[in-house]
Amino acid sequence: FEIKDSYKFYDLVELIARLRGANGCPWDREQTHESIRRNLIEEACEAAEAIDDRDPEHLKEELGDVLMQVVFHSGIESDAGRFDIDDVVDGTCKKLVSRHPHVFGDVQVGGSEDVLKNWDEIKKHERKQTYTSETMRYVSKGLPALWHAEKVQGKAAKVGFDWPDVQGALDKLSEELDELKTAIAEGKGQMEELGDLFFAAVNVARFIDCDPEDALKASTMKFIDRFERAEHIASVQGKSFADLDLQAQDELYNKAKAMLRGKNDEQN
Repeated sequence: FEIKDSYKFYDLVELIARLRGANGCPWDREQTHESIRRNLIEEACEAAEAIDDRDPEHLKEELGDVLMQVVFHSGIESDAGRFDIDDVVDGTCKKLVSRHPHVFGDVQVGGSEDVLKNWDEIKKHERKQTYTSETMRYVSKGLPALWHAEKVQGKAAKVGFDWPDVQGALDKLSEELDELKTAIAEGKGQMEELGDLFFAAVNVARFIDCDPEDALKASTMKFIDRFERAEHIASVQGKSFADLDLQAQDELYNKAKAMLRGKNDEQN
């Protein structure tokens, strides 16, 4: 492998092959799809974080890491003689051409909604899917659970199986909460009812056009901010938050909550 000042795409392909070759890196040679599966997910998440941070330099780096994972997995298959990176690119290009008949064919569209509708119909035809339930089962189970639920619900909504407005979704959310309370009181079915509650909450998120993953992530970060401030208040008072009883901790947490809320109000 030639060391250069600047590299192109196929230099990366060659580099991965070199690392996985006989005189390459022992760790790289030992990896399988399964052993680095999580790496692929983590790199995609880090790229998403760079997008959220609006940081082009960080995004460039993280996209490179995602691309490396794609080339690495393709290299494993190439070594096994099943397919290589060119086959991956070939399949992707063919898929894009077939799913854009309004660009590469004579299909007419009126806008993005028509494009998405055609895309879904073409996918169903390619996968020989007749029923909506088949399209639901095809939604990747590797997605975060909230996104998985959202996409499945979206499939049902496309054939009219949906609440007429958000009130129906809110009523269902309240119903599921009551059923969870009953399950906890009876000591059975708690996991099922908790899952139903989450599923109902995702339905509400769809109606208010809110990404459920973003909503939960924002609440988690808000909790961290408040907890950090509560620990700081305890420290200023010469106390250890961990050593306080629950009532004292709760009082500090609520105080931190009020302080941060006031700060946000001033900024707005």
